[in-house]
Amino acid sequence: MVMLNKTITSAKSAGEDREAGYVGKVLKVFPDEQRVIVEGVNVRVFHEKPSRSNREGGRTEREAPIHVSNVNPIDSNGESTRIGRKKVEDPDTGRSRWVRYAKTTGEELDD
Repeated sequence: MVMLNKTITSAKSAGEDREAGYVGKVLKVFPDEQRVIVEGVNVRVFHEKPSRSNREGGRTEREAPIHVSNVNPIDSNGESTRIGRKKVEDPDTGRSRWVRYAKTTGEELDD
């Protein structure tokens, strides 16, 4: 289950030394493949043929997806944290709903 969404700023927790600890914004989430694209992480060079939209073609750099297990969200303290889910009851209506929260601080994450 993917608990990340595009509103979260995240840190890369594993992988190559030059990218470990990098903080960036999640650009796109692929829940079926359990992968995310994080801004500035896993930048690859793609060779493109000339086309109508790109007359010259050539080499372009784009971010490639990484596995969600290598990404952690950032809490209010600026540290990477894990995500948990808990049921919270609404005092007005008495109905309960699932809420995502940061395991380090216990505060609810924005949705």
